[in-house]
This record gives sequence, C-alpha cells and structure tokens, in this order.
Amino acid sequence: MEVIYGLIPAMIILGLVMVGVLVWAVKNGQYDDLEGDAHRIIMDDDDPLLPGKSSKRKESGKNRPETGDEK
Repeated sequence: MEVIYGLIPAMIILGLVMVGVLVWAVKNGQYDDLEGDAHRIIMDDDDPLLPGKSSKRKESGKNRPETGDEK
C-alpha cells in the first residue's frame, strides 16, 4: 500500500511530461503534413535530371514524344 503513494505522483508527473512533449511537437510542426509521406512513396521517379535515369529512358524509348497516331 505504501508503494501506491509513490506511484500515483510519479504517474501524474509522467503524464504531464508526455502532454508537454505533445504540445512541443505540435508547436514545432511535427504533425503539419500527415499525408506527404504517403503520397511521396507512390510518386514516379522518372526525373531525367537524376543520375542514371537518363540512360534508362533512352534505352526504353520513352523519350520520344507520343502523338497518338502510333499503333
């Protein structure tokens, strides 16, 4: 029973610290962009300015403009 007299204040202090960490994270913008990583992972990496990407595009023939008349 004596242990509970130490645990209750410790848990209250720990809870206040966690609330403080949450407030700090919100003020510093940690939760501003929740969907950015989800969209970034499915973005296409066909940027010709990246090293090694231009040679792959030329080999596959994707660098030709498509006119819509080709079948």
